[in-house]
Formats: sequence, C-alpha cells, structure tokens
Amino acid sequence: MGKTTQRNTNPFKNTDTNKRYYTYDYYLRKRFGGKCAKIPIDAGFTCPNIDGSRGVGGCIYCSGRGSGDFAESPCLSITEQYRIQREKLSSKWSTDRCIPYFQAFTNTYASIEVLKEKYEEAISLDGVVGLNIATRADCIDREKAEYLASLAEKTELTVELGLQSSDDVTASFINRCHTYEEFLNGYRMLNEASDKINVCVHIILGLPGEDREIMLKTVRDVAALRPEQIKIHLLHVLRGTRLAELYETGEYAPLEKEEYVSLVADALELIHEDTVIGRITGDGMGDELIAPLWSRKKVCVINDVDKLLYERDSWQGKKFSK
Repeated sequence: MGKTTQRNTNPFKNTDTNKRYYTYDYYLRKRFGGKCAKIPIDAGFTCPNIDGSRGVGGCIYCSGRGSGDFAESPCLSITEQYRIQREKLSSKWSTDRCIPYFQAFTNTYASIEVLKEKYEEAISLDGVVGLNIATRADCIDREKAEYLASLAEKTELTVELGLQSSDDVTASFINRCHTYEEFLNGYRMLNEASDKINVCVHIILGLPGEDREIMLKTVRDVAALRPEQIKIHLLHVLRGTRLAELYETGEYAPLEKEEYVSLVADALELIHEDTVIGRITGDGMGDELIAPLWSRKKVCVINDVDKLLYERDSWQGKKFSK
C-alpha cells in the first residue's frame, strides 16, 4: 500500500497533482498534449482611458508599458518579438507549442484592418497553437466580435477581459472608465458571436476602498457568468503610478500575505470547478515594485494557498452557487 499524500487523496477532479483548483497548466496539457509557452507581444496599442477617448492617465495601478513589461519593444515586428521571446524562454521550457499573448494595453482598440494584420501574422508563426488577446470589454463591438469568431475558427482563441471589480464605485476610483454593465455587454457579444471564443476575466484583490465582502462579491458575479477562465491578481504598487502616490501618503495599504492567501482560497471555493484558473497571484517587475514585497516570493504564495485548501478540506467550486 502506497504512502498517503495530498496528491493521491485529492478530491478535486480537474487535476493530476496536489492542486485543488483547475490550473491553466493542467488545461494546456490536456488540450495540447504537453506544456505550452506564452509569448508576450506588444503590438503598440493604447487604451481609451489613456488617449482621452474615455479618460486620461490610465488605471491608477498600470505601469508605463500597460502591463506589457515583459514584452519586447513595440517598434519590432510581431514576428521579431516572437522570435526573441521564444529564444529567451527556451531555457525555461522545452516545448515547441507556443501561444502569442497580446498583453500590453488594449488589444482590440484599433480598426479591424489593423487587428487582422497583427493577429494573422501571429497565428502564422512556427509553433503557434493558440492566441491570447487582452482587452477591455468596452472595446468589443459587433464587428470585432464577429472577426474574433472567425479567428477562433483558425486557432485556439482566448480573449482576456480586464474587469478587476464589478463595483462601479471602485471602477471610477481606479479610473477604469467603464461600468460593469458595459463589461457585461462586451462579454455577451463575445459569447453570442461564437462558443469557440474562450473568455478569461481578470479580477484584482486588494483594490483601494474594497473590503472582503466587496472583493468576494466580484468573485461571485464573475463566477455566475461561467467564463472559460478567470485570472486572480494581487494588486501591486509600482513606481510612477497614481497608486504609488496614494501608498506614499498613507492613503492606500496593500494586503498582507496571510489575508491575500485566505481571500484566494475563499475565491476559489466560489468558482465553478470547470472554470480554468489562469493565475492566482503575480509579481511586479523587480525594480518597479514598491509593495507588497512579499509578493516576490510567488511560489511561496501559491504553496500557501495549496496548504490552506488542504487544511480546510476544500477545493475549487465547493461553495459555487448559481
């Protein structure tokens, strides 16, 4: 009789490890038969809350690269960015399967002609098995949803929508410049356009002014939509942002590690077991990160979430309610 371990006593179905939630890694291995490398791409877009269309300044936590800090310069072609990043990642992951990730700023904030040029170039590259596009729900219209539906016929397409919070007071404070109802409109358009479009919704824990109840309400709201994926982020304070100013004056305090780990475990319990969890934390760029410094130990945070779920005898979806 073998030794009893967390892995062989794990009650959660969507896993082959000790993880009690549906990891993105497990999803990719099931879908493509092995590991895949995500290749960050900066296509040179901007955002409507930066250029004055909806607002200026961008979200209060966003870096100067619009969350595309790990990508190459947008001055380079899509093909060249892909080549350089693939070479960099070759030492980390031994795989021929790659997914270009249009991550920086808002990647449907352009004409259909521009989007076609960039996306079609990306999916034609050697080793590409899918495409991820990060954007805002208010930058999805019927024409773009229909184009994305046609793109989903050619490759495994995931459209990532940055919601962050379903609370409109929070949205206004962080300068997101669109409402939750506008998010729902964009989300519905994608779902109505094609069931082949995977939708990933981003949420952030620790936003200014939000207590545990408000944060978990966002989780419940998003979980009820049953998106294909959800990404859970920790709010970071990065240099040069409006959030950094609030932190320096004492108007904002980031979450403590134990509080964040507990919140993530609570959130996972509320999310349907078949929703892929794209991430449960993150870390800011080295010199740019001001706080919380404990977030640099990302593996420790993930391990603590695993441990807490085990101690609770809990797992993703245990408290999911329609």
